[in-house]
Amino acid sequence: MHADAALEQVVREEWGRLVALLLAQFRRLDLVEDALGDAVEAAQRHWPVDGTPANPAGWLMTAARRRVLDRLRTEEVSRRKQPLLLTEAEHREEGARTMADGGALVEDDVLRLVLMCAHPALAAESASALSLRLVLGVPTADVARLFLVPEATMAARITRAKKRIVGAGIPFAVPDASVLPDRLDTVAQTAYLAFTAGYSPGTGPDLLRADLAGQAVRLVRVVLGLRPDEPALLALLALELLQHSRRDARVHDGRLVLLADQDRTRWHHDEVAEAMRLLAHPALTGPVTPLAASYALQARIAAEHATAASADDTRWDRVVGWYDLLLQVAPSPSARLARAVAVAEDRGTAAGLAALEGLEIPDSHRPAAVRAELLRRAGDTAAARAAYDQAVAACRNDVERAFLEQQRDTLPR
Repeated sequence: MHADAALEQVVREEWGRLVALLLAQFRRLDLVEDALGDAVEAAQRHWPVDGTPANPAGWLMTAARRRVLDRLRTEEVSRRKQPLLLTEAEHREEGARTMADGGALVEDDVLRLVLMCAHPALAAESASALSLRLVLGVPTADVARLFLVPEATMAARITRAKKRIVGAGIPFAVPDASVLPDRLDTVAQTAYLAFTAGYSPGTGPDLLRADLAGQAVRLVRVVLGLRPDEPALLALLALELLQHSRRDARVHDGRLVLLADQDRTRWHHDEVAEAMRLLAHPALTGPVTPLAASYALQARIAAEHATAASADDTRWDRVVGWYDLLLQVAPSPSARLARAVAVAEDRGTAAGLAALEGLEIPDSHRPAAVRAELLRRAGDTAAARAAYDQAVAACRNDVERAFLEQQRDTLPR
C-alpha cells in the first residue's frame, strides 16, 4: 500500500484508540492531541522516503509518546501539578476501588473517551461534537454539517470544548457503569451522528465510510451490553443495523447506486433479522423517551425498505405515516426532506414538490438534488437543470457530485 494511503487508513481507523491509549498514560488532552498531530506530520515526511512501517499504528504511537515526553520535560512544572503516568498498579488500584463500590468497569477505550467527552461540564451538543472529532476522527466540516452550522462555528465550538476539559481538569479515569444513566443520551447521540457521518459523508472521495459506521455500531453494542434493556439503545442499534446492512450494495464500480436500483441479494439479511428482533423487544412496546421514539421511528422507516422484496413492493404509504409521526416527535429539515421523497413515491411528483416548498438545509446539496429529480420527472427540464447546477455546486462528496453531474448531463437538450 502506498505510504499516503496507509497513513490515511491508520488515522481513519486507529485515531480514537491511539488517543485513548495516550490519554490513559498521560491524562493530558492538550498534549495528546498535539502530539498525535505532530506524529502524523512526521509520518507524512518519513514514510514516503523510508517506506511504510510494518506496524503503522505502533509507529504513530511511539512518535506521539516521545513528543508528549519532550513537552513534559520542557514544561518543568512542579511535581504537584505534573501529570502522573497511569501505571499498571494504578490501573489495578482504581479498578479495585470501582469494584468495591459495586460498579461494573468500562474497559472499552473508545467508550471511555466518549464518556469523558460526555462529562456534565460540557453541553450535550459540544460533547457529541468533540467526541466525533477527537475520538472518531470525523472531519470538522462533516461535524458542522451534522449540526447544521457553518464549519467555522463548529471549529470554534470544538476548540472551546477542549479548553473546557483541560481547564476543568476532567480526568481520564476508568469509569464504571454508574455514570451511564446521566450520560446515556449524549453517548447515544454521538453514536447516531457518527453513524450518519459514516453512512453519508459530506466531504471526501468516499460515498460510504463503512469503518466509521461500523465503529458506531460497535459502540452501541458495547453500551447495550451494559444497559441491555435501554429503549434508546435497542432502537438505535436496530436503526444502524438496518442502514448498515445495505453497505455493499450502495456503490458499484465507484458509482452511487440508488436504493431502488440496489441488488438486494447483497444486503446483509442477518443484520436485518437482528434489527427486527430488537424492534420487537418488550422495552419498545410501551412509553419511551422522545430520543428512543425518534430512533424507533427511523428504524421502522428503514425496516419498510429492508423487508420489502423489491423497490416496487415498498409500502410508501406506511413510510409517509412513519415520517409524519417522526416530525411530531423530532422535527428536523432532514426528516422533512426524506418525507417529501416518500410523498412523491406515494402520491406523485406534484405532491412531492409541494412537500419541498420552503425547505432549506444550510450547506447541504440534498434539497436541490431532490428537487432536481422531481422536476425531471415532471418534465420541467430547464428548472431541473438549474436545480442540478445548484446541487452540484453545493456538493462536497466526490461520488455524489459525479452522480449529480451525470443526471444533469442526461437531461434532454
